[in-house]
Amino acid sequence: MISLVIVVEVNPERVEMFAAYLSEEAADAIANEPGCRDFLVSQSVTEPHVFTLAEFYEDAAALEAHRLTPHFLLFQQRVKEFDLIKNKREVVTGEVIFPTA
Repeated sequence: MISLVIVVEVNPERVEMFAAYLSEEAADAIANEPGCRDFLVSQSVTEPHVFTLAEFYEDAAALEAHRLTPHFLLFQQRVKEFDLIKNKREVVTGEVIFPTA
């Protein structure tokens, strides 16, 4: 299983918009992508404009397929169009070693 952890800093005046679009994106991934095992979204309790995404995919092919879905492409378009993300703090892609399947 492949994990993807992303920490983003959102433009503070667009936090609600970002949260809505990201929640929609995560729900679509879980509902419509057989290779998406989970998609968790967290909002910092101390910095409300900072979000952490923890995504889990069956394998690298499932992650790549996710990046081609209409809902992902729409989310990316919205991020760019509305200038939602101020800074990507960290992106880590890994192989899940525990728990094992």
